[in-house]
Amino acid sequence: MASERILIVDDDLDMLEVLGLYLTKNGFSVHLAEDGYQAIECVDKINPDLILLDVMMPYLDGYEFCQMIRKKSEIPILFLSSKEEDVDKILGLGVGGDDFIPKSTSMPVIVAKVKAH
Repeated sequence: MASERILIVDDDLDMLEVLGLYLTKNGFSVHLAEDGYQAIECVDKINPDLILLDVMMPYLDGYEFCQMIRKKSEIPILFLSSKEEDVDKILGLGVGGDDFIPKSTSMPVIVAKVKAH
């Protein structure tokens, strides 16, 4: 598992830090991006095995980023968002996301979902 590369994309620096630390402690190689444009560069550089993706970000939101990635890759994309309405989940899955996880979900459950994909 240590070689699995996880890209976390979120404009909330505290969330990036907490998720990054937790996933690193669980044996993943973690890479961080603060917006969709940084994330595109990371995808091209590191070819991640999975992407944890926030929806609401400046410049390029998570839905747009997911659509761009889906044009060239089937990397598992797990939305991780504070948006928890059914319409948001349906939209995230509709643009190519593989799962939609509320940010209120516990870290052990997030790790379990990452491992499942």
